[in-house]
Amino acid sequence: MGWRSSLEIHDLTTGETRIVLRSDRLIEAPNWHPDGWFLVNGEGRLWRADGDGLRLVDTFGLDRCNNDHGFLPDGRVIFSCHNEQGAGIHLLTADGAPALDLPRPSWWHGAYGGQITYACARGGDRVVRIAVMDLASGAERLLTPGRAHHDGPDFSADGRHIWFNSDATGHAQIWRMRVDGGDAAPVFRDENVNWFPHPSPDGRHVLYLAYPPGTIGHPRDLDVGLWLMDCDGGARHPVVRLFGGQGSINVPCWAPDGRAFAFMRYAPIGAPE
Repeated sequence: MGWRSSLEIHDLTTGETRIVLRSDRLIEAPNWHPDGWFLVNGEGRLWRADGDGLRLVDTFGLDRCNNDHGFLPDGRVIFSCHNEQGAGIHLLTADGAPALDLPRPSWWHGAYGGQITYACARGGDRVVRIAVMDLASGAERLLTPGRAHHDGPDFSADGRHIWFNSDATGHAQIWRMRVDGGDAAPVFRDENVNWFPHPSPDGRHVLYLAYPPGTIGHPRDLDVGLWLMDCDGGARHPVVRLFGGQGSINVPCWAPDGRAFAFMRYAPIGAPE
């Protein structure tokens, strides 16, 4: 039987990769829950995934969910979902009802303490920028000016920096800035088209997705690499080669102890195992 999506784990200690789940559905963007299961999206819904299969997460009628989802530090699920005005950000409250419908379009990507960071477009244009919101006050701060495309923000382990990708230097590269938006700069430059940096929870590594030179945007179904580097941009090297891209690691995907990460590998429908 063929498979479309393969949820896998790469262990940094052993260097081994193992399969958690394979499905003929297109599922995307695994987040690693502290209890050992994974949150993914597929067919406009959110799913709980583990070795036993997929189980629907009740999003109370919000059924156009994309791959921008994850967990707040208190364990609540936060996710982006589309309507006619674009993507909005919601969270599941203690009683399950969705809340926190941010201005649209907004695409969630990371959380630290009482703050979230996300990509958004404001002011009637389609320029994508990085923002931070304090959940207690609801105050939004836009951090990245200019006309470049900024995307994929994620907090450093200590919450002092935000990592993101930007095409301000010509094509998407990995950048870092202070949480107040200061000192924004590329961490390195190479020929690959680099997206979705994710600092590890132990503060030792940054994982990112590397597309071939010349790639436009962050499409699916290409030969890509998952690369690892030190937090100063050094020791960059590929750790997994795969057929994937969009959906592979869009959102935080590290194990809580920083020793492994989850990702999606894809195959054409009907491909042999």
